[in-house]
Amino acid sequence: MPFQNRVALSGSHREAIASASKPRPVDDHELVQATVVLRRRTHAQLPASPEEFGFKDSRTTNYHRREDFGTIHGADPADIALIEEFAHEYSLTVTERNAARRSVVLSGTAENIQKAFGTSLAHYDTPGGTYRGRTGSIMIPSELQPIVTAVLGLDNRPVAKPHVRMAHAAAATGGLSPALVAQLYNYPKGFNGAGQTIGIIELGGGYRTSDLTTYFKSLGIKTPTVSAISVDGGVNKPGADKNADGEVMLDIEVAGAVAPGARIVVYFAPNTDQGFHDAITTAVHDTTNKPSVISISWGGPEDSWTDQSRNAMLAACTDAAAVGVTVTVAAGDDGATDGVSDHKLHVDLPACLPPVLACGGTKLSTRQGTITGETVWNELANNEGATGGGVSRIFPIPTYQSSAGVPVHPETKFAGRGVPDVSGDADPATGYSVRVDGKNTVIGGTSAVAPLWAGLIAVLNQELGRAVGFINPALYRIGSSAFRDITTGNNNGYQANKNWDPCTGLGSPNGTALVSALQGEASMTA
Repeated sequence: MPFQNRVALSGSHREAIASASKPRPVDDHELVQATVVLRRRTHAQLPASPEEFGFKDSRTTNYHRREDFGTIHGADPADIALIEEFAHEYSLTVTERNAARRSVVLSGTAENIQKAFGTSLAHYDTPGGTYRGRTGSIMIPSELQPIVTAVLGLDNRPVAKPHVRMAHAAAATGGLSPALVAQLYNYPKGFNGAGQTIGIIELGGGYRTSDLTTYFKSLGIKTPTVSAISVDGGVNKPGADKNADGEVMLDIEVAGAVAPGARIVVYFAPNTDQGFHDAITTAVHDTTNKPSVISISWGGPEDSWTDQSRNAMLAACTDAAAVGVTVTVAAGDDGATDGVSDHKLHVDLPACLPPVLACGGTKLSTRQGTITGETVWNELANNEGATGGGVSRIFPIPTYQSSAGVPVHPETKFAGRGVPDVSGDADPATGYSVRVDGKNTVIGGTSAVAPLWAGLIAVLNQELGRAVGFINPALYRIGSSAFRDITTGNNNGYQANKNWDPCTGLGSPNGTALVSALQGEASMTA
């Protein structure tokens, strides 16, 4: 059938980066790849929160089996067939189709891609590098309007950065081992995450097996099983970017040290909206490795994303909740502004998505194996970062936070999702001793907190004998009894206070108390 009438794809409008040069035309023969994201089979509208998705929370076990998800909430085969017909019309190649992920990946020359999606592509130079971009909206045939929710990858600008902070040289020889931090936070003894798989999303960098072997041997811990999966051409590539390598090694070493019995699978993808989305959906719907928890330490300000990419990320993380996967996400390292130059209050995405467990940062004081104090991590005065946190401008407050005392956004007065949910040690001055590119160093940032909590989730899953999955509602019901409430400090926008606050959420964990509380939750529904 001929595809003639064109309409703008909702939420696809793009502007060039403010610091970008004048556009330079792309070569017509340049190969471009795009992911077309399709509607759910049974939900034309994306749910605003997991509570609306047809399951409740971690007290229940009615999560969908990964193997069944595609036939219940995946893409309709007729929708996939229509995209394939569209691709044929414009001489594009279908390189991948996946009903569960609701994704069809198309590739073709820039000339054909531009005709297919009614847009002009160009190359832009910025202080951060060169990217291929577009401006305006993507124009799709009207026949596709009801079924297509996003087209990702035409614009390949970086969408995220690693939330990692390197300690200054003076502190780089100290640091705490992740295993000690787990001990300080009273992680359950006698459990190591055996039987669980921790998925880690990486948008750059890489790891060396020799470094992992040396590191875990130094801790007296058996090296966990670590494997890499390539998404959209992303690969394990250590040595090209020190910051990204630091992120990858921090994630693996923290998660592996606190849950050494768990398998670790690292999903490497390009740092684009397409890569980020596809890495998450690949991990969520991975029927081979079946991660029960996914750790994400990359992100960018929520308003730097297009509506279509935000909605695609929301759908991907809602899928995770639906199949019983907990997603732990770093809240950011630039305080309440999230590093945005307008100096207004912003939160980071994906931390602000309602289905994820957003992880903020603290400064931990210890003596002889015990915690002597814990405050909000804020070293912005020394240009050394601070925990992200605040209120979303875009995502409404979810049901599980309705009694948490989340304030409206101070500038917009919008009743938004509060960030973070929980916290943990993140100040590089009290950071984690890790090994990166053959050298021992100390790293902090909320990047460390996401894998720290991912390891705890793996341990909880093992001890409870079930996946806690979408744990947020349970955590807010449990409240202060299983947390160390952080009441001192600020993130240059919000102040810590009793109970939940937009700096450290509910607080840092008391792992053993959390197990008992979750067991109590389960007995209430037995």
